[in-house]
Amino acid sequence: MDTMSELRQLSLVKGEERFVFRYQTGQESQVIDAFASMAGDQDSCFDWFDAAVLSYQMGRRIETDLDQIALSSERQEG
Repeated sequence: MDTMSELRQLSLVKGEERFVFRYQTGQESQVIDAFASMAGDQDSCFDWFDAAVLSYQMGRRIETDLDQIALSSERQEG
């Protein structure tokens, strides 16, 4: 599994608004910066709670990827 070249997507539907974030693995910090920028914009309905929810989802995805890498490594060593 080559997770370093995967295109990822996070989405959030809030009322009539739909937020979709697409990014390559390895660009998570830039996406989190975008969340913070949008949450800090008073003209946006995207708020800090939304940023936290999407950041959490991103973290869970990273955790899953790391678990799969560790499992794959164990299989190769065993």
